[in-house]
Amino acid sequence: MEAANTTTDILVLPFFGQGHLFPCVELCKNLSSHNCKSILIIPSHLSSSIPSNLHLHPSVEVLQIPASYSPPPPGTAAPPPPPAVPAKSVAKRPHQELGQGIESFLAQRYPGQTRPGCVVMDVMMSWSKEIFMREKIPVVTFFTSGACSTALEYAAWKAHVDDMGPTETRSLPGLPETMALSYLEIQRKDLHRRPDGGGSRRGGGGGMDFSPPKPGGTPRWLDEAEGSTALLLNTCDDLEGLFIEYLNGQIKKPVFGVGPLLPETYWKSTGSLLHDRDSRPKRESNYTEDEVIQWLDSKPERSVIYVSFGSEVGPTMDEYDELEEALEESGRSFIWVIQPGSGLSGPPANFFGGKKRGPDANREGYYPDGLEEKVGERGLIIKGWAPQLMILSHPSTGGFLSHCGWNSTVEAIGRGIPILAWPIRGDQFYDAKLVVKYLKVGHMVSSGGGLAEMVKKCDIMEGIKVLMDDGEVHGRAMALRGIFEAGYPSSSDASLKALVELVSK
Repeated sequence: MEAANTTTDILVLPFFGQGHLFPCVELCKNLSSHNCKSILIIPSHLSSSIPSNLHLHPSVEVLQIPASYSPPPPGTAAPPPPPAVPAKSVAKRPHQELGQGIESFLAQRYPGQTRPGCVVMDVMMSWSKEIFMREKIPVVTFFTSGACSTALEYAAWKAHVDDMGPTETRSLPGLPETMALSYLEIQRKDLHRRPDGGGSRRGGGGGMDFSPPKPGGTPRWLDEAEGSTALLLNTCDDLEGLFIEYLNGQIKKPVFGVGPLLPETYWKSTGSLLHDRDSRPKRESNYTEDEVIQWLDSKPERSVIYVSFGSEVGPTMDEYDELEEALEESGRSFIWVIQPGSGLSGPPANFFGGKKRGPDANREGYYPDGLEEKVGERGLIIKGWAPQLMILSHPSTGGFLSHCGWNSTVEAIGRGIPILAWPIRGDQFYDAKLVVKYLKVGHMVSSGGGLAEMVKKCDIMEGIKVLMDDGEVHGRAMALRGIFEAGYPSSSDASLKALVELVSK
């Protein structure tokens, strides 16, 4: 008689954008060591972002749901443009197609009474929650962010920080005094938000509201996680245990730290150069990884400031001008990564499936024309994809000017690189506060806490100088790197085991 198959299927549903997709890919791999088969569900236009070796993993299945309006194959004529439709309809279409595809998959794969153990769902995909609940599939809400930002958003709401006075600083009960919020920190949240909903956020648009609540407001994730069996956070006890413990005490369901969800090669290459090409698909770029290595090899140890704002957010056009002048006049070596559409409103290209949408759809975005000639070999300007893991692990890199997206933050911490924090919106402000006030491995981009309405050239130049010359911050950053030297955290592996046991009952 054939033995019963005790492997548990776990569905994983990421949000659009590589900052959400990459952690879900690593989550699928890590679940495989706990007698699970992971099924990663993605719209087909994201297939090029999936590492090719994932398709060969014996315990991971990639399920692609066909998406409309994908780019035509090379060498074929482009189809006629679709008829004009209201913005909200455009935004909802990918959801409708993905939802219908999920329903068809569930009906075919799990007929009768068979069910997967659960679906691990990005918190920004909560619109699909009812599909799984209708099929009596447990929902586990996944935050690709860390515990500090989630805890601070919740604590700010409980502390009613929205009624603070201009000179007030308010403590957050249950959290360290260093995490108290000032009036200026609360006000700063809305300065990059344009009246038309555009501005620096390039991940939204199309009538969909992905923005965080006004500080002190009810965290949106409370509603989005309603009915969930548990919450997963992309962090670990050694890095953010205090904030995980706080959330466990406040939320009436299990909260697990299961990260940082970084490539396996990251954990195996501690102390040596890490190659992005070994773990992440290459995108369009004006430099190869080897060319970037060659440039870094020519620079003194810890002398290069790395500047990158990720793929979804960035400064305003005016602030990019200030940044360009600051890098030119700083006299320091730098790598500056500029994404397509930088400085523009609306979602980035391919966010909803191969088409840039929004009022700036036909504009190219910011690029510092002429800067390369002015700085010569002192600067390397990368347009498009950059091998970030390699850059952060190279001994010539001495600092990281970052928006403090969570993935970038932990990638830098794990390589002992101090951070010059330039948060743009949402949880990035809380990540910056973690870096600067709690972990003390960085500085804000301006001496006023990064709270001015517009970041100026003088703020950036002074911030770079302070960061690169601060030996104490560099020492703490190198010490904190030790958390990552033993590989994927044992506490996070234990949390995954506890999750599987929970959903397998």
